[in-house]
Amino acid sequence: MITLNHYLILSVMLFCIGAYGIMRRKNLVMLFLSTEIMLNAVNIAFVAVARYRSDMGGEIFALFIIAIAASEVAVGLGLLIAYYRRTQTLDLDSLQRLKG
Repeated sequence: MITLNHYLILSVMLFCIGAYGIMRRKNLVMLFLSTEIMLNAVNIAFVAVARYRSDMGGEIFALFIIAIAASEVAVGLGLLIAYYRRTQTLDLDSLQRLKG
């Protein structure tokens, strides 16, 4: 039987994968994907704890996180496309040129 500990372990593993992707940060797309993995890990933890406690608060909070993540992705991808059209690269090291 799958218990709360299984879901929380899965959540921690996904969060660590996302954190590793952010620290590795080869390009901007990888940074956005890693952020989404971390947000989904938190959602799994919220829903698992809410299910364990028979409370709807965690699921409602997870829905808010999903809505905010969707808007963040829409704005972020728009910025990525504009940046790529200007520089022809998505490497994070090239962002140093944008400093005033």
